[in-house]
This record gives sequence, structure tokens and C-alpha cells, in this order.
Amino acid sequence: MPTISFRTVREGCCSCALVVTVGCTTTASGVDGGGDTAASETSGGDDGGAPPPGCENEGTEGATAACLTPTQAAEYYVTQAEFYFDTLDTSAPEENVPDYHPQVARWEWPPWLLLTAYGDAPMIEGNALLKIIDPSTVPARDCRFFETQPFARCYVDFVYEKDTTPCPIYEEFTFNDAGEMTFIEAWSYLPGLSPVTEADMWGEAEGFPRLANRIPGLGNATGTLDLQSPYMAQAAAADPEVADFATRAEDWQLWWQDAYANADPNFFEVGCGWMIP
Repeated sequence: MPTISFRTVREGCCSCALVVTVGCTTTASGVDGGGDTAASETSGGDDGGAPPPGCENEGTEGATAACLTPTQAAEYYVTQAEFYFDTLDTSAPEENVPDYHPQVARWEWPPWLLLTAYGDAPMIEGNALLKIIDPSTVPARDCRFFETQPFARCYVDFVYEKDTTPCPIYEEFTFNDAGEMTFIEAWSYLPGLSPVTEADMWGEAEGFPRLANRIPGLGNATGTLDLQSPYMAQAAAADPEVADFATRAEDWQLWWQDAYANADPNFFEVGCGWMIP
């Protein structure tokens, strides 16, 4: 059966257009579209049927993100992802800001510094500061909608003033029922630093190691987290990465400072592929 892909592809321009295609697609950057929809046949659960794959604690405050299904048009999720990159792009309109949940979190896998923002105000203020102290543009983007969480997934290239060699990133965006962005997860798109493979370019394989779908609370209707809840405690006891997130979220700025102080001095160059560790 053909798949329907809702995506934007933007490369070297300041505007983007929604592309709707049927069948397999190839982007301007050469990423194969594969199967963009992770399947509506698994989006049940609320009617008493089996919950979607990866859905834990369905119907409770500790539900995981995979329990949610899209409530907005496909274009909405793609646009929100684009707005996020606009907040880090000096050439983009300043008014382009995603609709963040008050507890929105950003988790950036090594060599980046793990929990690098927690809360809508820190996210907005931090990204605005980054555009001043480390200016960049994001000219190459391939953002797509998926019917299972994370609802928006992107391949992008950051281009920094300090080194114009593109910095390739794969990033995913989780949302609540109101369409608020609740979780952002990023990897360097480089050998050894990203879990995506040629056979699974969009993280659709069972067991893909994203953190977003393991955190209790991101799958309740509002996507509100309770770091002290029994659900969080149970998940943290079984999953050291969930435990690490919950610990860092209690005082994210302190943990970010610790991560920065103890990071490889060349972590940025390594994460962008400008230096081989």
C-alpha cells in the first residue's frame, strides 16, 4: 500500500512549502522517505482494544508518549518543528516560535550535553541567546509528519559563522493533545553518534532508542510531567536513562553546568563532524 508523506523540504532558502507525495520519496538531501507513517492500525487503545506499541500506563497521568495520536493536521506538526529551527536561525523571522508546553524539555545525546533546556521560558531565552553568542542559520531542512510519536522528525544542517561546514543533526519532536511541543530529542547525524541507519532513517523500527517514548507523563493529554510520581519512580528504577533525565530535570541548570564543565573541550567540533575524536 502506498504511504502518504507530509513533509517540508527546505534547502538554501528562507521559505518552505509543504510537500504531499504518495509512495517512497527522496529528499533534496538524499534521505529516503521509506514508510513515513508508522501505521494507523496501531493507533487504537482508547476503545478497549490493544494499546499502541510502546504505550505504557495508558489512560493515567503516567502514560508514555506512544499512547497519544495526532489531534492536529499534519502540516501543523511540521510547521512547529520548522518554527523551532527558526528560533536558532538568524535569517528567520523572530516571531516564529513553537507553541511550547510550560515543561518542554530538550535532550541532546552525546557528545552534546543531555538535558540542555527544561521549561518554555528557558528554551525561548536560551535559543535567543545562542543566536547572539554563536550565530547560525539552518538552511537545509527535511521535516516530516508521522502518525505515531514523535509526530515531527527532521534532518537539518546548522551552519555556524565560526565554521561554515554544515553541522548535521537528526531531531524529533513530541506533542500533547493541545498541539504543544513537550519534548525535543536530538542526535548528531554522524557515524557512531546517531541510532538511525540506512534501513531505518526515520526511527520507525521497534526498539529505536529514543528517550521521549519512555518518560512517564508525556502521554497524558497535557504531557505534564510529575518527576516525583510513582510512575516516574518505577520507570527510573527499570531504565537508567529515564532515571538520569528525572534527576537532571530537578535542577537542569546545575546539571547542564556540570555537563559543560566536564565535557570534552572539543565536543562541539566532534558533534558537528569537524573533528574526529
